[in-house]
Amino acid sequence: MFIAIFGSIESGIIYAIMALGVYLSFRILDFPDLTVDGSFVTGAAVTAVLIVNGANPFLATIVALLAGFLAGCITGLLHTKGKINALLSGILMMIALYSINLRIMGKSNVPLLNQETSITKLTSFWKSLGIDDGINSLLTNMGLQNYLPKTWAIIFFMLIITFVIKCITDWFLRTEIGLAIRAVGDNKKMISSFSANTDTLTIVGLGISNALVAFSGALIAQYNSFSDVGMGIGMIVIGLASVIIGEALFGTKTIARTTLAVIGGAIIYRIVLALALKVKFLETGDMKLITATIVILALIIPKIIDVQKEKKRKYKKRIQQMKMVNEGGEHHVASKTDL
Repeated sequence: MFIAIFGSIESGIIYAIMALGVYLSFRILDFPDLTVDGSFVTGAAVTAVLIVNGANPFLATIVALLAGFLAGCITGLLHTKGKINALLSGILMMIALYSINLRIMGKSNVPLLNQETSITKLTSFWKSLGIDDGINSLLTNMGLQNYLPKTWAIIFFMLIITFVIKCITDWFLRTEIGLAIRAVGDNKKMISSFSANTDTLTIVGLGISNALVAFSGALIAQYNSFSDVGMGIGMIVIGLASVIIGEALFGTKTIARTTLAVIGGAIIYRIVLALALKVKFLETGDMKLITATIVILALIIPKIIDVQKEKKRKYKKRIQQMKMVNEGGEHHVASKTDL
């Protein structure tokens, strides 16, 4: 059980980068971008093909990020310059990317089992430091020898990468361009009245969003040691689930807190999914059903809690009003008695 949860945390941290991309499009830009299902695979496909052909895995991951940026920009162009509905432009790009991804890979699946990836390079470097031995010996002395993963390298490096991206995102959203992009999502007419080019801002925002998604796809392909044309199906729902769960549990008072909440939501989502698959009557094929259920609960439960809080607030207010009325009546009777 612990190994499954630990693996969920590892993958959850990587998927958190994708969730940050979804957060940028859905929450910041208020753009229902379904390109995510395609750009996630684009990142994986580009990285896998480059690695198989002998490219440096770190360079291949950066190229995947650029490919995702290009895909997002095309979606933005379809919407802004082509005047296509936001939802439809995302769907069209997602469909187009399916064929493009097949073209990139040349087949439906590219294995990376015998290839040197960024994950294997980082793991080898970590092992050379001998940190695993120190951590494992400490945990063994504490009686936790049955709960030791193969390596702590992935979770350590992925945490660093994810939080660096989070900090860059927080910084970017506070810059002049970032504030303008946020303004486009909040009130497009208002920001356009200040002579801001809303089309360009939308294109850049969608480009950055899908760049993060593709980057996550590239890391997941190297983490799982394969790239598959169908690995992006339902990715937008997973991203939304991470955003919704994170916002519901950790709040959204500031940008920094919200991006942290999205990362936490992605990790919690993977843990819940892993625990759900441990239930006897559920199978691997039920993952999409489990995902839909988690999203539904994440949407409904906060609303139910808000309704209950509002009822309690109104009840307390009514009690206070009744007390004030009673106190006023007693004061009036006391005044008559004095007379």
